[in-house]
Amino acid sequence: MIGFIIAGLVIGALARLIKPGKQNLGILATLLLGIVGAIIGGVIANLLGTGDIFELNVLGFIVAVVAAVLLIGVAESLSGRRAVRR
Repeated sequence: MIGFIIAGLVIGALARLIKPGKQNLGILATLLLGIVGAIIGGVIANLLGTGDIFELNVLGFIVAVVAAVLLIGVAESLSGRRAVRR
């Protein structure tokens, strides 16, 4: 479980490095989005038959980072809408 949290943090950090621009996300949001990305990557890798959901292989890692980049974009757009409404 600790390894999964560390992998989520690494995936979230990589996603923030890949996504251009400044993200207004804290370390906890980065961790959570990285963990969700890791789960999505594991599920897709499992569906493709390359590994288990919690066994992050190369394909699962790549998909996890891409999913985390997309999730960061969604989180930014949602937080931007809240900032505009205030």
